[in-house]
Amino acid sequence: MQISAPTNDVLGDLDAVAIAGGISRGEFTCIEAVSAAVERLRAVDTRLHAVVCERFEQALAEAAGVGPGQSPALFAGVPSFIKDNTALAGLPTRHGSRATPGNPAQKDDEFTRLFRAAGLIPIAKTRLPEFGLTATTESTTGPATANPWNPEYSCGGSSGGSAALVAAGVVPIAHANDGGGSIRIPAACCGVVGLKPSRDRLPPAPIAGKLPINILTDGVVTRTVGDTAAFYAELERHYRVPGLPAMGRVLGPGRERLRIALSVEHPLGGSCDPEVEAAVEQVARACESLGHKVERASSPVSRQMAEDFFLYWARLAASANYLGRFAFGREFDRQQLEPLTRQLSRHYLRNSWRSPGAIRRLRQFGAQYQQLFNVHDLVLTPVLATPPVRLGYLALDLEFDTALERLYHYAPFTPPQNVSGTPAISLPLGRSAQGLPIGVQFAAGMGQERRLLEIAFELEQQLPWGYAATG
Repeated sequence: MQISAPTNDVLGDLDAVAIAGGISRGEFTCIEAVSAAVERLRAVDTRLHAVVCERFEQALAEAAGVGPGQSPALFAGVPSFIKDNTALAGLPTRHGSRATPGNPAQKDDEFTRLFRAAGLIPIAKTRLPEFGLTATTESTTGPATANPWNPEYSCGGSSGGSAALVAAGVVPIAHANDGGGSIRIPAACCGVVGLKPSRDRLPPAPIAGKLPINILTDGVVTRTVGDTAAFYAELERHYRVPGLPAMGRVLGPGRERLRIALSVEHPLGGSCDPEVEAAVEQVARACESLGHKVERASSPVSRQMAEDFFLYWARLAASANYLGRFAFGREFDRQQLEPLTRQLSRHYLRNSWRSPGAIRRLRQFGAQYQQLFNVHDLVLTPVLATPPVRLGYLALDLEFDTALERLYHYAPFTPPQNVSGTPAISLPLGRSAQGLPIGVQFAAGMGQERRLLEIAFELEQQLPWGYAATG
């Protein structure tokens, strides 16, 4: 049932660093690498539905300029994807919406510029739910993006297209971004690695300066911890924020034994799926066997915090609905918005009087959450309360109260790091009885991505994971 790209080409099962090395050494050409990725995409996307527009000819033209040993960029010549809420010159930026105009972008966003400076060659743009507003990559007007492990299930959201393509083996690395879990949730659903970096580790999104609390950050999803570590080290050569500790290149496990707080309780009451709890408990035992100190802790998330975050999230939908013409131009057609976007917008308008208090409490929560790391080095939790859900469970035309309660139950573990600005990583360390991935999350203090990558390397060796793509 799995959807897997063929691997009988020059890319084989290589990770991104190895592909770049093969190109640099002249073992195969960049044109061959990009052509292989294009053919892999063609082989699977009629079933995955993960791409919204392509640039194959432009990518091959760029590949022709990458010769052996010619570029210092770490990922020189590696084919990849950009998520369709980030500008890539020559292609439209639709944000997963029919309401936005299809005019091609005139220039790259700052993140895209750095992505390409790292040597990565985008061959297409990946699908997301409208404005990234939910935890599945579906729409009411076209096919859903399928989970490569089982196409009847959700690939998560909002970076679902990118995660599905990486999991299916089309490319080893792809752009993703995260405003409430949108890197980590699809990474968990698709069985790949997803690091949400600290706030300001990478260039802020164009909208970030207009937000009372910047919850947005860009990043990537990958098949290996090594590729994630290499990506951040490479971008740090081009973009460095003085207020954060340097990451450098993390190459393996760290020597420091860490204090890890473990929480498997559902933050909003009830309980997580037993398979999720078992996966997190297994990781906790593995950490203890490696010499780390694991202590149980209560979740800092309350129903009030969840409601405040959801109201803040709904503010983004209201902005798209009522200010879309200012953001996207006169061709923006709000009549084409998804039902969920309109419902979120109405929810915000009905409760906008609560917004100042919600923002104040979220800022207080963010500061309090960061204090956890004065006592603990890492916090270990699930990414999601259940394994991946079936397509339709989070459909964009559900009755609003049903959609709200399902989102509350499904994804309560990821927003705290967006509110606080702290980093967190999803690792594919569990598997359900149905064979679906279960993601386990580690969170760290501000600027402590090195700790996350070091524990990730250690667990990748201790509990190695497999992939949907088997060739």
